[in-house]
Amino acid sequence: MLQYMETVSQGEAENIRKTIQDLFRQTCILQVKCDPVTLVQRDNPRYQVCLRHREFIADYLSVLDCELVHDPQEHIFRITGDGVMTEHMSLMTTKLVILLKMIYRDKIMGEGLHATTTNLAEIREYGKNTNLITRRLTGQEWNDALVLMKTHQMIELPGAVANLEDFTPIYIYSTVNVFCSAMDINELVRTYQDEVEELLTEEEKEN
Repeated sequence: MLQYMETVSQGEAENIRKTIQDLFRQTCILQVKCDPVTLVQRDNPRYQVCLRHREFIADYLSVLDCELVHDPQEHIFRITGDGVMTEHMSLMTTKLVILLKMIYRDKIMGEGLHATTTNLAEIREYGKNTNLITRRLTGQEWNDALVLMKTHQMIELPGAVANLEDFTPIYIYSTVNVFCSAMDINELVRTYQDEVEELLTEEEKEN
């Protein structure tokens, strides 16, 4: 492996190192990224690095019990396996990811590929309509969910999470479909609706 790094330029070796770091930090590399300010789509150079050095990166990751997976349909590289640090999602974050999956599906089916943006007000509305959100969320709950989704390349934000307003556009990447579950969205919603109803029933009994 060290020999391979010696065959490429110093700049390309650095690109490979940074790409591997991003894979561990983000768990995936997208072919196209959105500018966080303008939300204009641009090619992601990290994706091209994965394409150019796919075999080497895959071999490097295999030593760490990880696998490099290429999803040509979603245009992403991602890592899986025992060596990947998994991040536990709270129940509320999981429900917010499900809502994002629903919004993304509805945008793609109803408005086309260039309309996959949402905002906090719309997420709350979807939460209310599906009964997945039955109370006002705390700032910490929003922060935890949005930071996790941004880190794992599910969304792009035009600025800091703390500065988001109700109608600030949030771009949704297709990678939101990779997370949570491969289950049908409607089945996911029903599953979490049942959990919400159980919690409400328990609270009523306690009161």
